[in-house]
Amino acid sequence: MTAFMALLIRDLRLAVRAGGGAALALAFFASVVTLVPLGVGPDLKLLARIAGGVLWVSAVLAALLCLDRLFQADYEDGSLDLIALSPLPLEAAAFAKIAAHWLATGLPLTLLSGVLAILYNLPAAGSGALALSLIIGTPAVSAIGAVGAALTLSVRRGGLILPLIVLPLLAPAVIFGSGAVLAALDAISNGSLLLLAAFSLLGVLLAPFAAAAAVRLNLAS
Repeated sequence: MTAFMALLIRDLRLAVRAGGGAALALAFFASVVTLVPLGVGPDLKLLARIAGGVLWVSAVLAALLCLDRLFQADYEDGSLDLIALSPLPLEAAAFAKIAAHWLATGLPLTLLSGVLAILYNLPAAGSGALALSLIIGTPAVSAIGAVGAALTLSVRRGGLILPLIVLPLLAPAVIFGSGAVLAALDAISNGSLLLLAAFSLLGVLLAPFAAAAAVRLNLAS
C-alpha cells in the first residue's frame, strides 16, 4: 500500500506540474464548451438539450490530451522498468496511474462542468445529472484510455493512434452520460445512469489487468 500511494502521489505531482497536461486538459475543455454556444446561436432551449452531449464529448477529448504520457514518460526514462521490477504488482501500478489521471483531470473536469453548464441554460436538475454522470463515467475514460496508452507505448507517434483506439470504446460512456442529462430534463427514468455505472465499473475493474499485460508486452519487445 505504501508503494501504491507513493506512485499515486508521484503521478499526481507530475500531472499538475507545468507541462504535466492537467491544466492543458482543463483549458481545452473550457475552450470547446465555450465556443459551441457561439456557433449554435442564442436558442436557450436548444442549448439546454445539447448541453449533456457537448460537455461529455468535450470532457472525453480533453481527458485524451494527456493520456499518451501516462506510461510514455516512464518508458522513455527507464522508470517503467523499475516499476515493473518492483514488489508492487504491475496491475496495481497501472491502477495507481489510472487513479492519478482521474484525480488530476476527470475530477476537475466534473467540477468545472457545473460552471460551464450555465452557458447552456441547463436547469438545476440537468446540472445535477450532468455532474453525477461525469463523476460516475470519467473513471472509465481514464481506465480505458490507460489501456490504449499501454498498447501504443512503443509505437512511434502513438499519441496520434491512441484516440483511434480509445474513442470507439468510450462511445457507450458518451451515450449513457448525455442520455442521463436528457432524462433529467424530460423528468423521466431511462436507466442511463445505471448503465453508465455498470460500464464504468467494468472498465475500472478490467483495465489495470489489460494495461499491465500491454506494458509487459512492450517491455519484452
